[in-house]
Amino acid sequence: MQKKIYIDYFKTPFGDLIIGSYEEELCLCDWRYRKMRDSIDEKIQTALKANYVEKKSSIIEETRRQLCQYIDQNRSDFDIPLCFIGTDFQKKVWNALLKIPYGKTMTYSALAKQLGNIKAIRAVATANGANPISIIVPCHRIIGSDGSMVGYAGGMEIKKKLLQLEKSLAENQLSLF
Repeated sequence: MQKKIYIDYFKTPFGDLIIGSYEEELCLCDWRYRKMRDSIDEKIQTALKANYVEKKSSIIEETRRQLCQYIDQNRSDFDIPLCFIGTDFQKKVWNALLKIPYGKTMTYSALAKQLGNIKAIRAVATANGANPISIIVPCHRIIGSDGSMVGYAGGMEIKKKLLQLEKSLAENQLSLF
């Protein structure tokens, strides 16, 4: 019997998400129309030896509920069991992202330093960009060393809106946009 990753689509004020659960853990909460969509989906399905099946699950429903609370500014932390699909280094970066508080930002270099290797800035950036659990694993909270907004899988406009929602952009940064 083929294993299944249940997926569902979720339209938010920020953009469309694809949410996936596997064995009662969230393995995917990502921008539906991002550039790396096919490669990320293939990586998850291959690693779990499972296929996507469009069907709701309790984890998907709970993720939707918590995301709605976040969007309504009634939640700043998520408590959903996560299933990270990636290299050990990527998992280390994603776990570090989970520790960046709501409403705060961090630079790639600060994150690399926190992980114990200041020279790993590019590797940290690559791992950040490969994050398949957007918003919940807050890769949008990573900014450039000069305080500017830099790359985001959902697009810069979505990143800006998420940071504004969290009120983590300083007033002088807002004037840049």
